[in-house]
Amino acid sequence: MDLKLQDKTALVTGSTAGIGFAIATLLAQEGVTVIINGRTQQRVFEAINKIKAVCPTATLLPIAADLTTVEGTEKLIAEFPTVDILVNNLGIYQVKAFNDITDEEWLHLFNANVMSGVRLSRHYLPQMCKQNWGRIIFISSESAVQIPMEMIHYGMTKTAQLAIARGLAEMTAGTNVTVNSVLPGPTLTEGVNYYIEHISKERNIGLETIEKEFFNTLRPTSILKRFATPEEVASLAVFLCSPLSAGTNGAALRVDGGTVKSII
Repeated sequence: MDLKLQDKTALVTGSTAGIGFAIATLLAQEGVTVIINGRTQQRVFEAINKIKAVCPTATLLPIAADLTTVEGTEKLIAEFPTVDILVNNLGIYQVKAFNDITDEEWLHLFNANVMSGVRLSRHYLPQMCKQNWGRIIFISSESAVQIPMEMIHYGMTKTAQLAIARGLAEMTAGTNVTVNSVLPGPTLTEGVNYYIEHISKERNIGLETIEKEFFNTLRPTSILKRFATPEEVASLAVFLCSPLSAGTNGAALRVDGGTVKSII
């Protein structure tokens, strides 16, 4: 399917692994020039080489910048002052009991998950509206709707992303710019894979057993009953980047395997 994305430039934050990497790969396959972002040059160039292996003709631009900081954001913007598509994918999480979460940890997650997207959107959205075309996507989570008891501070940041995306969408009225959110369910990202492998070794049980236990106890409402792949999430995000998605604006779209039980 041709998503009509040739000649577009996209910035995908946190695109060296997981969902961000999958989005960057699919965009590259659609002919998009993709800015690959990570915190270190090594991670960035490793990601570029992996994408080139499956898409040799891809046009990929590297930027090593820590977007959890103002300085890192300013560095990126200075190098890439304009883009057509912004995917605010960068995100971190932490499993911790509410009473043990410090003020610093609350602020750290908020700064990383929320303010990184705020700073970039504040720069790129006015330009998109001026040129009368653009796409901004926030990669949120089903945890924005069903706040997980084991990481309330993470859920809070994901809910904040939905509010910001909807508010920004209101600013695009009458233009060909859209702002939407994507809500993945439990996804087998690099971090999740490391986490379940650690539990598997610690308890000396298989990965399939860990996955089954997770969905029986922590995400019992899941219909999928397995971790989604990053590519399954990326497919929806890349469609939202496309001109074909012009009628979708201000929406929070779920690719959560049915974890959220509400129908709206």
